[in-house]
Amino acid sequence: MFVIKYRKIFYIFSVLLVGFSIFAVARWGLNFGIDFKGGSMIEVAYTSARPSLTDINANLASLNIGNAVVRPVGDDGYIVRTKDLTEPERLQVLDVMSASSTAQMQVKQSDTVGPVLGQELQSKAVTSVVLVILAIVLFITFAFRQVSKPVSSWKYGLVAIAALVHDVVVPTGIFAFLGRNGGYELDALFVTAILVILGFSVHDTIVVFDRTRENLKHQTSGKKPFSDIVGESVSQTFTRSINTSLVVIVALLALFFFGPESTHNFSLTLMIGIAAGTYSSIFIGSPLLVTLEKLQNRKNK
Repeated sequence: MFVIKYRKIFYIFSVLLVGFSIFAVARWGLNFGIDFKGGSMIEVAYTSARPSLTDINANLASLNIGNAVVRPVGDDGYIVRTKDLTEPERLQVLDVMSASSTAQMQVKQSDTVGPVLGQELQSKAVTSVVLVILAIVLFITFAFRQVSKPVSSWKYGLVAIAALVHDVVVPTGIFAFLGRNGGYELDALFVTAILVILGFSVHDTIVVFDRTRENLKHQTSGKKPFSDIVGESVSQTFTRSINTSLVVIVALLALFFFGPESTHNFSLTLMIGIAAGTYSSIFIGSPLLVTLEKLQNRKNK
């Protein structure tokens, strides 16, 4: 299949993409939002029907307080998280929240708060991701233990990890670029989206690997070259992988354009990550198996 034949071209494209992402993070850094940095929190409740979230966001945008995160609470209130506010800025926010509705508004809480994702939680999240990656390698090694030739089973796990790194670095780098040029911020939902991308990517990669395993076990016409078997496996799963990803991306596009503002970055992160994950599963993961097999043959010779 062309994916295997022209694998070096796909490698180059991925190297450029990952290289740009690493450069973007190193050059501009990540624009962390309030969930990471902390700031001011205001909780309000309305005596009757609360105003729409769209109206609240539009009115807060008219203030010079940076990006504000507004989340509904209960049936009649909102929690607003912003940067650290001065007293005049806090009063402006309250005026806007009150003017957004004809109902009376009650201020239930107004404090300066720390980050939702504190240092300890961030450290635990990194540890968890490392443990998950290790578990993935062990699982794939076990699952592919009966297919140790021509590529050792543990190498399937390493290739899956390489694809995972690709799928995490790319959306992170793109958000570093968007943070520098478009004001996009990383919030708690970004972390959630990355975890979803990890699961989606692993699943997609294992589907292709599993078809390769089955084709290796059930060869009927002599011993085919490993590259041919991998090419056939990619061909057999190509349409399924593309169609599955397109369906998910179409749903995310609807959420991006018509959903609430609070899910805007979440859906964008997922679209970027799922596109990167589908690309890596088809054009990076399986071709890497062929490359490893060829390197192994050269070493043996």
